Parts: sequence; C-alpha cells; structure tokens
Amino acid sequence: MSFYSQIYPHLKVNLDKHQLWVTLDNAEQSNAISLEMISSLTQVLKYADFDSDVRVIIITGEGTSFCAGGDIKAMEHKTGMFHGESNELRMRYMHGIQQIPIVIESLSTPVIAMVNGPAIGAGCDLAMMCDLRIGSAKAKFGETFVKLGLVPGDGGSYFLQRVVGFSKAMQMSLTGDILAGEEAYKFGLMNYFVGESDLRAETQKLADKIANNAPVAVQMTKKTMKMAYSNDLQTILDVAAAYQGITQRTEDHFTALAAMREKKAPNFTGK
Repeated sequence: MSFYSQIYPHLKVNLDKHQLWVTLDNAEQSNAISLEMISSLTQVLKYADFDSDVRVIIITGEGTSFCAGGDIKAMEHKTGMFHGESNELRMRYMHGIQQIPIVIESLSTPVIAMVNGPAIGAGCDLAMMCDLRIGSAKAKFGETFVKLGLVPGDGGSYFLQRVVGFSKAMQMSLTGDILAGEEAYKFGLMNYFVGESDLRAETQKLADKIANNAPVAVQMTKKTMKMAYSNDLQTILDVAAAYQGITQRTEDHFTALAAMREKKAPNFTGK
C-alpha cells in the first residue's frame, strides 16, 4: 500500500502523474474543518513536499463545497476543536488548526486551490494560503468571522491581505460580506475564472503547466517569492544568488538549454 492510498479521516488523496489531488472530505458538514481533517491534511502535505513524484498539489472539496470553515454545531455544543474554556481553546488553536498555515507556508511544492464551491471563514483562509486559486461561478468567498462574533483564528488576517491587498482584506473582514463567481475573480480572490463544467480540466491544465517546468527551479522560485514579500532587498539578492548557483548546475538547466537549441520541449527530471 502506498502512502497516498491509505485511509485518511475527512480527506481523500490521489496522485495522478505529478499532480497530488487532496480533497477535503467532510461533506455532511460542507467540508468544515475537523480535528481529524487537520491531522490528515498536515500529515499528507508534509510527506508530499519531500516526494519527488509530486510537483503540484491541488486542494479541493468533496461535493459542492470547498470548505465551510468551522463546524457550527461543534461551536454551539463546545465539542471537538471548540471544547474547553478560553486558555484551553487558545492552546487548541495553536496546536490544532494553526498547524495548517504553518505547514502550507513551509511547502516548497506549489499549491493550487480548486475552489469548487463556498469557501467560508477558515475555508476562505485555506484558499488564501494556497499559491494560486481557480474557480467558477460556483465559487464563493467570505471572511465571515465577525458575523459569528469571532476573529480569524487561523491566520486569515495574514494571508487574505497578501492576496487582495490591505484595503480589500479589511473590507471583507469588517463586513463579513460573501463574494461569488466573477465578482470574486475581479476582486482578486481567484487567479483564474473558468466555466463550471471546465473546472477540473482547466485545473489539470494549470497544474500540468507548472509540473512541466523544472521542479527544482519551480520550488526555489516559490521560496524566493515568499521570502521577497517580507525581507529586504539584500537578503533576497543573497538568497537568489545561492539558488541561482544551485539551479545553474542542475541537469534540468542543461536539458532546457539543449531543448531550446534543438527547438523542442524539454523533459525535466528534477535533477
């Protein structure tokens, strides 16, 4: 049995060529995040980042929802990840759902969110943690914590403004408004807006486009972009020089040069 063929609570995993499809699977609760899902998701993502067969990770939701965020019933009954009093809840967040942004932010492998339906609250934040987002008219995004008398406890205030900008993130966070379809795309919440029936095929094309590039260069480019957002120029120049020194001596670099000379598509191996 391969690592990806194991049973993961509230998660489905499938490796197709170099694409790892990770499907949130708590459909009865509109794929609300559970303790089981947190454990499954972080475990799979950590493993996949060290797997040379995985060049792109796609996160999506089972059924008609991407992720409804927190389980409202569990909140009401103070169960699961919402069990305990204030300090216990604080610790539960730190050692629970906050592990998702920590793991995703550490990944070298590109991550695409295929937003197949509502991405609400922590679900919206999860989509923002990904490197790229693609969706259709069915996609909905809402930073709705204030509607429940809450704050984004999973890092949403960090990620949302990095995607849409500070002013728009403040607008979404203070109003709790839900943006859908083309409006969400124009707002900047999605990189790609496609027809509903084309969503999976277009996501596969996007994943292929990334996976067909030189894997080491893709990973180091992602890391450089992440670092460049929060570091000074000299730090990034030093990192870029080091990464360039590494990539210019990879087999894939010379494969690309030969392919360009011969006017054919390169076949990258990740070496």
